[in-house]
Amino acid sequence: MCTNKAIQPRFYHALIPVVFLAAALGYTQYYAKQPPHFILFASGMIAAAVAVFWLKQKWSDLQQGMIESIKMSLEPIIILMVVSMVIATWIVSGIVPAMIFYGLKVLSPGIFLPASLIMCAIVSMASGSSWTTAATIGIALMAIGYGLGIPQPITAGAVISGGYMGDKLSPFSETTNLAPAMAGSKLVEHIRHMMYTTLPAFLIAVILFAIIGSRYSDAYLSTENINSVLNVMQQKFVISPFLLVVPAIILYMVIKKFPAIPGLFIGAFLGGLVAFFVQKASLSDILVALQSGYKCTSGNVVVDSLMSRGGLESMLSTIALILCAISFGGIMEKSGMLSVLANGILKIAKSTGQLIAATVITPLLVNVFAGDQYIAIIIPGRMFKSAYVARGLHPKNLSRTLEDSGTLLSPLIPWNSCGAFMIATLGLTPWTYVPYCFLNWLCPIIAIIYGFTGYSIARLNEEETTGKRVVPAEPDVVDDMEVEPAA
Repeated sequence: MCTNKAIQPRFYHALIPVVFLAAALGYTQYYAKQPPHFILFASGMIAAAVAVFWLKQKWSDLQQGMIESIKMSLEPIIILMVVSMVIATWIVSGIVPAMIFYGLKVLSPGIFLPASLIMCAIVSMASGSSWTTAATIGIALMAIGYGLGIPQPITAGAVISGGYMGDKLSPFSETTNLAPAMAGSKLVEHIRHMMYTTLPAFLIAVILFAIIGSRYSDAYLSTENINSVLNVMQQKFVISPFLLVVPAIILYMVIKKFPAIPGLFIGAFLGGLVAFFVQKASLSDILVALQSGYKCTSGNVVVDSLMSRGGLESMLSTIALILCAISFGGIMEKSGMLSVLANGILKIAKSTGQLIAATVITPLLVNVFAGDQYIAIIIPGRMFKSAYVARGLHPKNLSRTLEDSGTLLSPLIPWNSCGAFMIATLGLTPWTYVPYCFLNWLCPIIAIIYGFTGYSIARLNEEETTGKRVVPAEPDVVDDMEVEPAA
């Protein structure tokens, strides 16, 4: 639209769409009680208006930036679609009912929450994917927790905390490889350095979930209600341990680094085969479940609420939310306003502690305003890399903090791709689960504490700081006797 020379954006330019977004989201979420789709997209248009009419940028460039950001989110969107198919076929096939059935028989309310946290951490560390963990074992744990009388947000907190703990430390995870690549550190040293923040947070989370679980272990648990659920499931589905072979196959494929999209689709296909041959479901019933989700009509309120899930249509609102958030983030990044916001934060970081705190806050803001955890790692990683070197700080400090904030805080924001995925997959209400994602918000807090105390903050040696190899000085020789070189 405008062909004049573009003006470099300043901090107050970037604040205009951000303030609009914050104010509009506050009204929409807390007063109008409406989803944030339109507000996110409208904020992107406000940012575009500032860029075009004030900063003299071209709409075609902004549109290209928006499209490029959407391209980055296409893989998660496709995964989200395939996950909806997995949920549908695994319910109609009896796989999820079998997992719930045996889980209700084995797990008690007292140990359920810490056990869920640990199980999700193990599965996620082996698979390298918090999304796969939530879409498989996470769905079953949510249903088991519901059957045990534990509120859904608390169970979700255990599932998400465990899933992201394993994802964060797994060498198979995309973010675990992306963070050191952006910061300039090595994968192995990055994972080792993350132990300082992740393990204490994980231990605290285990203790907190054990304390919360103990509150429910003493509560009256109706054996009659549990038996009613088990009986209805046996009447509605063929329950057999052999049904668990399908999720075992999928988890094995993921551990062996089989691509996520075809791997999950195979899971959905196998679920359809089991539904057809074991549960005797018709092809029409399977196709309806894949499109619209499975609708359970057993007459038991608990079973019907647990089993009425899945289908492509159930994910359309989530996909639209991701697209709106990513569109806004793409315009903010392409216009340079996202970098201006981050640079504004960096200017006030005068000490190591303030720099670490700025590195925590910046990915959080990028997660909020760009809606994608990868952007939340890439942009701050590129921005802060030189600042860490200038202060003599090892790049693994930066890569660790990028994960502590960029990766772990992403599922806590409802319109972020990760938050939208968890809400849709686990059947959550936005914000209600956030207080119970103990590991996710403990890691950034611990990272900031370390920054101000200096604990576990690694520093560069002279060779790493200058980029030149330090050659030890040759000793002086006097009468064939070595002496110390002069100071």
